[in-house]
Amino acid sequence: MNTMVVSFSNTANSINISRIYYKTFEEFMVAPLNMTVYALGKIIAGAFYGAYSAFLIISIVSIFGSGLTITPYFLSIALLNCFVFSAGGFLAGLVINSHADMSKFNNFVITPMSFLCGTFFPIDKMPAGIKYFIHMLPLTHTSIALRSVGEDMVHMLLHIAVLLLYFAVLFIAGSRYCKNVE
Repeated sequence: MNTMVVSFSNTANSINISRIYYKTFEEFMVAPLNMTVYALGKIIAGAFYGAYSAFLIISIVSIFGSGLTITPYFLSIALLNCFVFSAGGFLAGLVINSHADMSKFNNFVITPMSFLCGTFFPIDKMPAGIKYFIHMLPLTHTSIALRSVGEDMVHMLLHIAVLLLYFAVLFIAGSRYCKNVE
């Protein structure tokens, strides 16, 4: 959940503030820079902020002997989650036209997602219609994947595929929107 919040907020707020208040986004648009490269750079930066935050939390938890098993699969899912929400933050930062609306988006989309996607409450206990919707959200796949060390290979690959698909869709949408603004 921390990777989601840090990656999304850092990227979304950075783009939103530079676009609306400082007007530095326009300077990048007139520079001889491919906007897809700009988008990728901002998304990578936001993802690394999220990864750094997760690294600090995992380090502190490890000091106190939590018994947390860190595998390459765990790390790849955590990093993919950072990239997905950083790409979502990039798109949100471009589309949302005020800082107040950005806060509303955080309050009505990001925060409920953190509670509904299996991070605090089990998905199995929810009604069928809501459960179907929740399984379509990216944080659900991250939450399930991070907890399922011994899951079969098909489900492990499914979680990776869903997160990669979310990243691709959000990155392409953000890049296209960025080029349209240009």
